[in-house]
Amino acid sequence: MNKPEVLIIMGSISDKNIMKNTWNTLKELGINYEVFVSSAHRTPNQMREIVENAVSKGVEVIIAGAGASAHLPGVIAAEVIIPVIGVPIDSSPLKGIDSLFSIVQMPPGIPVSTVGVGSMGAKNAAFLAASILGLKNEKIKKTLIEKRKKMAEKVISDNKTLQDELTNEDS
Repeated sequence: MNKPEVLIIMGSISDKNIMKNTWNTLKELGINYEVFVSSAHRTPNQMREIVENAVSKGVEVIIAGAGASAHLPGVIAAEVIIPVIGVPIDSSPLKGIDSLFSIVQMPPGIPVSTVGVGSMGAKNAAFLAASILGLKNEKIKKTLIEKRKKMAEKVISDNKTLQDELTNEDS
């Protein structure tokens, strides 16, 4: 595998079904990544080692998914200077709102970019990472532009299909 550009880390294996959206989107965009499970609370030394190794390999963006108290993205951001994107996981009785607040309310100087709760947020974390990487990598930038173009074409096509269906109903 080529050098990873993005590290994906999740606090629990139960986050996998949500975070899989992140690596599947990165894969679609042709971006190399590594994925790990490690907890800011239960395995802080392992988490720190994973993050340090990733940075030493040249990872440029870290995406961290976490539920409940959701400290993982913030703890990682305290350890590195590269961008950290937090994905709030909707795994608690509060349906991810606790995770969202926990990730988005970082103290000044330790920023974490935060996306929406759950699977849509996990996908957007990959798109945000691609946007960051695309600042220096023309290939990723072009791939992202093409992906957005295809998304727009699908909306236009869906609208045409709808309009045709509505026209046929009126006939």
